[in-house]
Amino acid sequence: MELNSIKPADGAKKSRRRVGRGIGSGLGKTAGRGHKGQKSRAGGYHKVGFEGGQMPLQRRLPKRGFKSAALRYNAEVTLSQLNALAQPEVDLLALKAAGLVDQMIRRVKVIKSGAISVSVKLIGVAATAGAKQAIEAAGGSVA
Repeated sequence: MELNSIKPADGAKKSRRRVGRGIGSGLGKTAGRGHKGQKSRAGGYHKVGFEGGQMPLQRRLPKRGFKSAALRYNAEVTLSQLNALAQPEVDLLALKAAGLVDQMIRRVKVIKSGAISVSVKLIGVAATAGAKQAIEAAGGSVA
């Protein structure tokens, strides 16, 4: 291979579209802009969502809903997951180590889903009223 024989791969270089260069080019006269109107003129364009002065769709529709940014750092753990974990003391670090919650999680709450038969002591982990009752019935405690 010589330096003078190097060339780009086939199809890598595409010639740019030259508009307004006569009828034969296929892009003469209006240069692909159509006839008249704002979009045919130099410098004439509008912002995204503009509907010619009509109230745009994003303003016609009602605003609804809200998603808290804090939800990214909250997680739930079920009673059946705690039962499978089978550790006497459970805190946030133990849940992260077991892979039950993501590493970014800051607050965990135990929910009453499934059953628990092992005695578990929760440290720094919240629990719903039903989950707390089930844990205490199994001989555990919620600190």
